[in-house]
Amino acid sequence: MEIKPTYLGTMISLATVAFGLIAAGAWNKFVSDLFAVLLRPGGSVIAEFAYAVIVTVVAILVIQNLGKLAERETFFGPKP
Repeated sequence: MEIKPTYLGTMISLATVAFGLIAAGAWNKFVSDLFAVLLRPGGSVIAEFAYAVIVTVVAILVIQNLGKLAERETFFGPKP
């Protein structure tokens, strides 16, 4: 029985995304709990707000850098 490369590539991609989501959920819980502990005196609303702001800033920076990388690869081709 032969496995087509397209099928194998799709399965690898799906497994990678699944494990990535699991890892992201674990980190999300950890960072959220960390902010709750560090900012406990003011209440959990302040901790949730600070967490949301920091995650948003990090997401924007990562997305911008990925966009720049994709643009560079598209116009100049992959670097040797």
